[in-house]
This record gives sequence, C-alpha cells and structure tokens, in this order.
Amino acid sequence: MERLSEEIKEKARELGFDLVAVLEPGPMATVGFFLDWLERGFHGEMGYLYRRRLERRSVLDVMPEARSVVVVAMNYYHPSRPDTLEISPDKGVISRYAWGDDYHDVMKGRLKELLSWIEGETGQDLDGRAYVDTGPILERELAARAKLGFIGKNGCLISPEFGSWLFLGELILPLDLTPDDVLPPEVSSLTDNELGTCGGCTRCIDACPTGALLAPYLIDARKCISYLTIELKGPIPKHLRPLIGNRIFGCDVCQEVCPWNRRFSRPSVHPEFAPRPGLDVPDLLDLMDLDEEGFREMFRKSPVKRAKRRGLLRNVAVALGNWGSEEAVPVLLKALRDHEPLVRGHSAWALGRICTSDAVAGLRDALEIEPSAWVREEIASALAECEERGR
Repeated sequence: MERLSEEIKEKARELGFDLVAVLEPGPMATVGFFLDWLERGFHGEMGYLYRRRLERRSVLDVMPEARSVVVVAMNYYHPSRPDTLEISPDKGVISRYAWGDDYHDVMKGRLKELLSWIEGETGQDLDGRAYVDTGPILERELAARAKLGFIGKNGCLISPEFGSWLFLGELILPLDLTPDDVLPPEVSSLTDNELGTCGGCTRCIDACPTGALLAPYLIDARKCISYLTIELKGPIPKHLRPLIGNRIFGCDVCQEVCPWNRRFSRPSVHPEFAPRPGLDVPDLLDLMDLDEEGFREMFRKSPVKRAKRRGLLRNVAVALGNWGSEEAVPVLLKALRDHEPLVRGHSAWALGRICTSDAVAGLRDALEIEPSAWVREEIASALAECEERGR
C-alpha cells in the first residue's frame, strides 16, 4: 500500500491541500487533558464538546473500522491588513480565517473529492469519513503526530512552513495504508519536538486581551474573545465587554504576536480564503445598520453567518461602545428599537459608554416601552453610568 499512500498524498496536494500525511488510528495522548479541561468547565456553553467527549479517546471510538487517517492542512493567511492593534477603533476586526468562504465547505468538498478518487483507484465503495473541525476527534494532536507541526502555547498547531494560519481536516478510511514517519504517542512530543518549540516564549499568554490563556496550552474559552463573539449565544459578560475592543468576530492576537508567524507565515494561494471586499476592516456604523436581508447577502457562504445577525450586531454594539464616539449614537438609538433583545441590550450598554444628551434621552424613552426585563436592566445600568459621570 506504500504506492497508494504516496499517490493519495500527491492527489491531495493537487486538490489544494498544502500539507498532507498518513497515520494509523489509535489512542489519543491528550484525551486526559481534554477531559479534565471539560470537567473544569472551560468549554463554557459548547455542550457539543461534552456530549461526545468519550469518542475522542481514539479515532477507533468514532469509526471502529478505521485503518488509516489522512490528515491535511490549508494555509489561509492573507496579509492585506495591519495587525489588530493597529486598526482604527471605528473599524471592526474580523478574524483572518473568516474573511473569505467558509473553510468547512471548501475543505470538506475537497476531502470528499479525494475519497471519490481513492474509491476509483481501489475499485472499492469505501465508507470513509471527512471531518473539518466537525468530528469528535482531537485533530491538532493528529496533525502534530503526523508531523504537520507542533502545538504552541496558545493551543494552535504551528507549522515551520506556514506558522499557525492553518485549517485542518481529516479523511478517515477503512483502508490499510502505509503510514508516514510519525511522532511517538507522548504528550511532550506534541509541543517540543524536531519540528519546533515555543521554548521560553510567552508572548501569546502575555498579549491575550482577556487573560483567557491561563497557562501554556491551557485556555479558558469562557474568556476567549473568539468564544465570546462566536460561540456564546447570550449576553457578553459586562466585565469582559471593554476588553473586547473592536473585535467583532474572533480574535487573532495570540497568533499575530507569535514569533513563528512573524517569521514563517506566507500568503495563501487559495482565492477562496482571500478577503471579500470590506471584510478585512469593515465599518462599524455600516454593520450596525444591517437588516436580516443585508446580513444574509453580505455573509452568504461566510463563517460569519455562524454568529447570526443578532450575535454579530451584539458584538458590533460592544465595539461601538468601546469606540465611544458621538458618531455612533444615531445607529445605536435605532438599534434600541431592534426586534432582537440581544441587540437592544448591548446597544443600551454602548450608549451608556458614550452618554451624550441624545444618548441619555434615547435611553430614557426606551426604558418606558421596553418589554424585556433583561434589556430594561441594561438600560437602567447605562443610565446609572451616565448619571454617575454627571451626564
């Protein structure tokens, strides 16, 4: 099967995968760390991680008939904008991975195409499974074991060829293939090995805006801006809102400060991941004015659609409050009448950060007619904030 393994890897590269390797399925070295992470509640509201937690012990728990795993990666880095901290506060920051098409669709389609090609080559109808950040498997460990990179202190897979700007995917096959030379199944080999190491560097930990990186490799998702702006469906905790700044979908800070990325990242050759017009540095005021139809049109086939309109506008309202400009008052007052309580409540908070006379008057008027108890609390809190500041 050695020849077939090489042909599969060659075909994967033809399909656009930048990195590819083959390994055998087996027990996962990091499952104990993962289960402990879940028990400590660091996953927040991501219940799907907990529900299928035991399947992550081994690829064989997901697919007992598995004999090989083809692990792939695609580089998505596009350097078309400055780093996050250099962007004007009236612009929204969207994580680089979400500038273009949804990587789930792009990569899964290519993995299925690879599976069809393998079936044609072998003459077998294979019950293979393609996963792109969707299956109950520890894919970063698989990628590290397959020598696509090493796991950094920020939890990302870091490749000496591309840095950490990588999407990962897997094709699990009931087919005996010749595996590549892989790392031994020890946790330590996944973080410090022949491919690289973070050494004594803690730049990602030091730079995290919310302190979500508690220690090397340990992330409290409940504080992570990516979680807060994407996975969290309800209100963003008040004490974390000022720390989010103008990040409205995801966060790249821990990757932007990484020395490996600063040295080795290179532009992606995949047009699907190139930034759509305006998505690299969108205007906050324009985004806050999006209706449902406008949201669907702007983010069709985009990862941003995951947040839904109410989630994105919640994030934009927080960013406008952190900007603190009087220019934001008209759109925020309009948002106080939005049909989504989540949008109204965070818009009230933002107005409480600006506290012009128009903002205060609008908050008082909204308090008289607001049907949601939670939103009324947000409005009352915003008014109290303005009163304390003598506005």
